[in-house]
Amino acid sequence: MKTVIFKGCGTALITPFTDDGINFEELRKLIEFQILEGADSLIICGTTGESSTMSYEEKKSVIDFSVKIVNKRVPIIAGTGGNNTQSVIEMSKYAEKSGVDALLIVTPYYNKTTQKGLISHYTKIAESVHLPIILYNVPSRTGINIEPETFLELSKIPNIVAVKEASGNISQVAKIANLCKDNLAIYSGNDDQIVPVLSLGGLGVISVMSNLYPKFVHTMVTDYLSGNWQKACASQLYAIPLINSLFSEVNPIPIKYAMNKIGFNCGIPRLPLIELSKKNKEKLDIAIENFSL
Repeated sequence: MKTVIFKGCGTALITPFTDDGINFEELRKLIEFQILEGADSLIICGTTGESSTMSYEEKKSVIDFSVKIVNKRVPIIAGTGGNNTQSVIEMSKYAEKSGVDALLIVTPYYNKTTQKGLISHYTKIAESVHLPIILYNVPSRTGINIEPETFLELSKIPNIVAVKEASGNISQVAKIANLCKDNLAIYSGNDDQIVPVLSLGGLGVISVMSNLYPKFVHTMVTDYLSGNWQKACASQLYAIPLINSLFSEVNPIPIKYAMNKIGFNCGIPRLPLIELSKKNKEKLDIAIENFSL
């Protein structure tokens, strides 16, 4: 097997905003909360971190700050993907120089390249850095799916080591696992499919829910990997109502509301995203209360 970046719970960390920019003091609190509660890795500047509405300078500052605060206590993974290959390379080089442990690179969106184009895109990026790379497949957002055969070709590149698979297609996950074997680690990209992906050989999850409950998600994965799959399955099923509420509107709208509710000061999502609707706030409040019980 190639480099294993982490096993367990990788938290796709939200980015706390003020009216003027990044709330670094709150970001520090979020990082310390995650580490204290057992998160196995932190993912910054990803979808949940609202990277699409952050400037390049803001992304760089969040990367630098997070690397400094984490200080190698857990692996830190920077989202550097985009739909301009050269820009992705530049950001990836910056993240590598800053000291992150790995990169998470989403498929190029809007352009909707071909499967051969995906191979060329990722090959060019991988050749430009030495860091391990996690591919990010989320066709519901990007409009393009990495096909299993394309994963096989990409898994032959030494520093492409894993995938965050968020297609929601368990049959596809099985095909990827069958084709790529130990050349590509698989992380669930969906909180409602953690145990199903683990059952196909996955090593963990890159999670939204773990912003709220990192210890719970960490324990679910650890239980499964240590052989206590019945407990892990029970945890997965128990969490479904909360997970459904956390995705009642597009991520990260609900999780930002939830983090503010439990005492953090994360601000509201940046436009074009808006605050959670009153109806879904009420549903999420109930889901959090029931989960805590």
